[in-house]
Amino acid sequence: MNFLYILLLAVPLAVYFEFIHGSPVLVFLFSSLAIIPLAGLMGKSTEELAIHAGPRVGGFLNATFGNATELIITIFALREGFFSVVKASLAGSILGNILLVLGFSAFLGGLKHKTLNFNSCVAQLNTSLLFMVITSLVIPAVFSHAGGLSADESQTLSLVAALILLAAYLISLYFSFHTHKHLFHTSHSLLEKAEWRLSLSLGVLLGSVVLVALMSDFLVVSLRPVVQSLGVSEAFIGVILIPIIGNAAEHSTAVLMALKQRMDLSLEIAIGSSTQIALLVTPLLVLISYLFGRPMNLIFDPLELTAIILAVLMVNYVIRDGDTNYLEGLLLLFTFIIMAVAFYLV
Repeated sequence: MNFLYILLLAVPLAVYFEFIHGSPVLVFLFSSLAIIPLAGLMGKSTEELAIHAGPRVGGFLNATFGNATELIITIFALREGFFSVVKASLAGSILGNILLVLGFSAFLGGLKHKTLNFNSCVAQLNTSLLFMVITSLVIPAVFSHAGGLSADESQTLSLVAALILLAAYLISLYFSFHTHKHLFHTSHSLLEKAEWRLSLSLGVLLGSVVLVALMSDFLVVSLRPVVQSLGVSEAFIGVILIPIIGNAAEHSTAVLMALKQRMDLSLEIAIGSSTQIALLVTPLLVLISYLFGRPMNLIFDPLELTAIILAVLMVNYVIRDGDTNYLEGLLLLFTFIIMAVAFYLV
């Protein structure tokens, strides 16, 4: 993790190029690089606060800040009206976590350990939630693309779906932290001794959130010129680049846990993070869009929906037997690569 902190040098560089009106490409590059270690600091400070606060409050903090970086980036994109980028980044976060992160974890962990075992009950619960998400996204898209709904009706259906997703997320938290907590092993980080003082943890969390917000603003404002100058599509930036930037530190943690044969923790990071994106971040963005006066619907592009459906089906087959290996990890990676190339060429 420490080597990532060298990238903090990108923070002043992003500020420099932004305020001297430098190349938008350089602003995009350095703000993207800066977000990677800042997201790592946000995650580390959240873990430290979780240790200080105890298991129950700690679990809530991890759930709340687990995908804060992606939420901040997409809020700024929402403000600028980049609805296609926002939806693409939501789809990309789901794809990146369950294919790229889980794939790397299973592949590298499987090279070191012949078989990686995990709690299949918890994994199946998360994939069941993802299947419910697919239904909530497919229904508005199908009815809208088929011409059966007007724009206002599509927006109403999207709002109802967003509220249901949010309700499902809150109920799943109650399920996992209260009524059926025996099914979920206590997070390993909550059993450790805190490395940082409480005041330091709070200070680092506050500082990293502020800087992530600043870098996200730079990144989003430079997005349109970057798309025009580099010739890449908004879909590729949203589905592939932004999720990788926002989740880089989290990705490395999942791989390290798999190498230590703690595949349960890798699954919590990969599939659990996808569930948070789908059930918490997505409906929050729909609700926040109303504050900007331009409501966002949940009518996803058919290509994005198809990719999400295939990814969830693929990962469901991989985890259903309670163990995995390097071959299954490689299959997940190959699936992600095919999708990445397709979105690049689109």
